[in-house]
Amino acid sequence: MNKTKILKSELHARNRFREGYDFKQLISSSLDLGKFVKVNEYGNDTIDFFNPLAVKCLNKALLKHYYQIDFWEFPKDYLTPPIPGRADYLHYLADLIANPKKNEIPSGNKIKCLDIGVGANCIYPIIGVGEYNWSFIGSDIDPIACDSANKIIKSNPTLADKVEIRFQKDSNSFFNNIISENEKFEFTICNPPFHSSSEEAQKVAIKKISNLKNKKIKKPILNFSGNNNELWCDGGEEVFISKMIKESRKFSNSCLWFTSLVAKESSMNEIYYILDETGVAGFKAIPMSQGNKKSRIIIWTFLSKKERENWKKSLWD
Repeated sequence: MNKTKILKSELHARNRFREGYDFKQLISSSLDLGKFVKVNEYGNDTIDFFNPLAVKCLNKALLKHYYQIDFWEFPKDYLTPPIPGRADYLHYLADLIANPKKNEIPSGNKIKCLDIGVGANCIYPIIGVGEYNWSFIGSDIDPIACDSANKIIKSNPTLADKVEIRFQKDSNSFFNNIISENEKFEFTICNPPFHSSSEEAQKVAIKKISNLKNKKIKKPILNFSGNNNELWCDGGEEVFISKMIKESRKFSNSCLWFTSLVAKESSMNEIYYILDETGVAGFKAIPMSQGNKKSRIIIWTFLSKKERENWKKSLWD
């Protein structure tokens, strides 16, 4: 199995999936995966990544083998996330609080993250707990997603006392009703709905799959699924992230770094404009890539450089 290891050098240096998947090990952890594994033209084991059942089965095997997650079930119409990319997001954030002298990352409950739109799959808290033992608050406007995430947490002892889910009753708010008075977070994270409409989401999916299969596809196969709240919103990610930036000012002292994924390069000019208009103390974009997919993390803060240094120092003291 896996005759040739292909280094995915575009992934973060600490990403455990840089050398691809060891399907022999994964099948030993999750026997169901075996029925989806096949040998490709290069003699390597793989799965059909256009098959949503195969993708979810692979993800379940990855979570069980690497993160000791025995139960990972959620409604079929909800997003099945690509795990290596989600892990990359957290590894890049960890770099922001690393100790440069010791080249170490602070771990444990003292590092607290707020996941805006945690989703039914609860993936960021799972990876964050597994990689760094951080603690998480996950919020969502969807009660079904909250119930699903809570079920995953309660069914896996590794997540006990590490993850809390909070329902966001106001669909127009991000931090209101979620961040309590005097509550502090090292990071907020977010995987926003990228598209501006259901039609755009369908069109992008068709184009992407047509390019990958090198033939015209009329109906998209959503191998990672996803419902409307997860895939699109009015105005797309530009409007979504802009609103988040504006609201974050009210919670300027509650967080070291506010962050969000940005899928489209074309969204960045508007986001930079809003950051400047909102009067943040610092911001930058961190590029990410996985295969042909390019994205970036936008990070911003209202704290001065000295305040950031003191906050970071306190994590090590």
